[in-house]
Amino acid sequence: MKTNRLEAFSDGVLAIIITIMVLELEAPDEVTLEALIPLFPVFISYLISFIFLGIYWNNHHHLFQITERVNGKILWANLHLLFWLSLIPFATSWIGEHHIETAPVALYGFVLLMSALAYYILQSRIIKYHDEGFVLRKAIGKDRKGKLSMLFYIIGLILSFISPILAIICYVLVAVIWVVPDKRIEKNIN
Repeated sequence: MKTNRLEAFSDGVLAIIITIMVLELEAPDEVTLEALIPLFPVFISYLISFIFLGIYWNNHHHLFQITERVNGKILWANLHLLFWLSLIPFATSWIGEHHIETAPVALYGFVLLMSALAYYILQSRIIKYHDEGFVLRKAIGKDRKGKLSMLFYIIGLILSFISPILAIICYVLVAVIWVVPDKRIEKNIN
């Protein structure tokens, strides 16, 4: 089957996830700029999560630009990814309200790690369903970037119990690695 319904559904779910996340940002009762200062950590957590969701949306889009067809296993792998991404607003809200406390930072890292693992599973299912000459197989190679990301998430998750700020730095490093669309795939589109 073609990929267009899967892409449309995924785009819709991601749009809802971002909408839910932004609804967590509550305007202060006061009408002064100083009233915004206590909201700064909540805004930063929203911004970082928005960037992560943007990265997933961008790479998901590129992934399905070269995917020729899908099957039931790919559909379920995609739902698995969307499940973990749908938990980002909850983790973002908790970390935004409690800043750099161990449990929220650990949960945030766990959700990011599981999202990365789900993306890897989706990508693997797509590759497995296509032939040996499939362009994605060649484009990602050994997927060092993806594996490095999961390693940073694991390190960050461990660090969240020692130094939550260092854990957050690990998570942000992954975003920096991925903020530019995956050129391995982008080169092969068209």
